[in-house]
Amino acid sequence: MSANEISLRPALETDAWVLSAIHIAAIKALPATFYTEKELLAWRNYRDKPDGSNILKTMKVETCKVAIKGDVVIGFTSFIVDELIGLYVHPKHQGKGIGRALVQHFCDEATDQGIDKVITTASLYAEGFYLRLGFTAIQKAPHYLRKGIVVPVTKMSKTLATAPR
Repeated sequence: MSANEISLRPALETDAWVLSAIHIAAIKALPATFYTEKELLAWRNYRDKPDGSNILKTMKVETCKVAIKGDVVIGFTSFIVDELIGLYVHPKHQGKGIGRALVQHFCDEATDQGIDKVITTASLYAEGFYLRLGFTAIQKAPHYLRKGIVVPVTKMSKTLATAPR
């Protein structure tokens, strides 16, 4: 499978459960290299089983797009104007260009709105991924999870090429 075999569409309320499942699976697949097991558990909202109600609250505020192969949601991204809020691809589909396609869609949407610079907050795991996509690290920063747990993340930005108007 490659990014050419997927399609992107806006997330629907009926996607909430699978978005939660992807979020949990992606975090569970991470080794305790940069973050402790306790931090990873907090990052997935102390869930082992999907719960679409939490994701739905977030989806109402953000623009959320899903990546689909056939009729199966395999990843998603959420963003607000110039900020990429979240990017998750199911572990079985990682490394195949899905995340890259979702980030490119976000950047294209921003460019279409006349935005020339986008930002994101990357986990330490994702920092290299974003660097390969042309993002620049701005600074390390704290990220506040539930129950008072704070983890280090990297604030990043990318300057977009804008077409002359």
